[in-house]
Amino acid sequence: MKITIIAGARPNFMKIAPIIAAIQDKQQQGYAIRYRLVHTGQHYDKNMSGSFFEQLGIPEPDANLESGGGSQAEQTANIMVRFEKELIEHPCDLLLVVGDVTSTLACSVVAKKLKIKVAHVEAGIRSGDITMPEEINRLVTDAITDYFFITTTYAGEHLVREGKSAAQIHFVGNTMIDTLLKQRSRFTPPPIWQEAGLQPQQYLVMTLHRPANVDEEDNLALLINEIMQNSHGLPVIFPVHPRTAKNLEKIAVKHPQLFLVEPLGYLEFNYLVEQAKAVITDSGGITEETTVMGVPCMTLRDSTERPETCTVGTNELLGIDPRALAPAMKKLFAGEWKKGGIPPLWDGKTSQRIVDKLIEIFAVKQQSVPVL
Repeated sequence: MKITIIAGARPNFMKIAPIIAAIQDKQQQGYAIRYRLVHTGQHYDKNMSGSFFEQLGIPEPDANLESGGGSQAEQTANIMVRFEKELIEHPCDLLLVVGDVTSTLACSVVAKKLKIKVAHVEAGIRSGDITMPEEINRLVTDAITDYFFITTTYAGEHLVREGKSAAQIHFVGNTMIDTLLKQRSRFTPPPIWQEAGLQPQQYLVMTLHRPANVDEEDNLALLINEIMQNSHGLPVIFPVHPRTAKNLEKIAVKHPQLFLVEPLGYLEFNYLVEQAKAVITDSGGITEETTVMGVPCMTLRDSTERPETCTVGTNELLGIDPRALAPAMKKLFAGEWKKGGIPPLWDGKTSQRIVDKLIEIFAVKQQSVPVL
């Protein structure tokens, strides 16, 4: 069995690392399963891409399409044109895509038009907000996917309502949590830990990148000021996404306890998150990590595709009105934040379940000599 695995953007890397490791384990056991790793180049700078490969032990990609840059349409088109050539030259039995980035959609469409089966890891999640590019990517990808690997039962319910067969849907858990649990003992403090004199539970972490929060300069300034005014004087560490950096330069928001830093590697960023008093974010994936690490999380969005982080975990959805921050911060500093729990099957074994299921579906044989 030949699998092509797609990695394109930072959120993908944590999800593919344990899947590759699970495939390698099966190869050692003699199963006739091979993979080819294709990096689309959607995220192409070292902090957003390269360091993740190094830290998570992801092998060098077999191909890098170098398709980063440009508008959404340009990037999608570049990936599709280059990936079509790649797939024609290196055909496979299955395309495996993860998450909801542009690469996920673009590569799935190419594969289906070449009559190749598609498996989608983290399928079925829905925010209900069609203005989000990621929601469009999810809907289109799942419309043409053959095998759905889901993180929660919520996702399965969405897929069934959309007409998918229960036989296509496999509840396996969350591969990103596989990586988190495997790497947790290796978390390491970034330079800002010493530079700002940080102490456990005595600072906040903030990440912002969604258009509703960062594209309007006045709103971005108001949002940051609201956070700083309600932070009880604690340092706020803000790893700045490239999208956000441009507008921050224009508004020139400054505060002695606000620390703007470059995007961090996986091990450094999660060290900060694990030790933080709370995280303020508009990211979806971070809410999953805070849930497992038991860190209070405030999400500055009107909807979430990961409701389990709110119903089970430590996350609360505040909306995009900056005025919602004050009562949430009051609750945090009063010690009244919910403790939360961990959703079912977020146990570090998801990737094993995925690869076992693929071996079953494709009737992959076990040989006496390992396939390397």
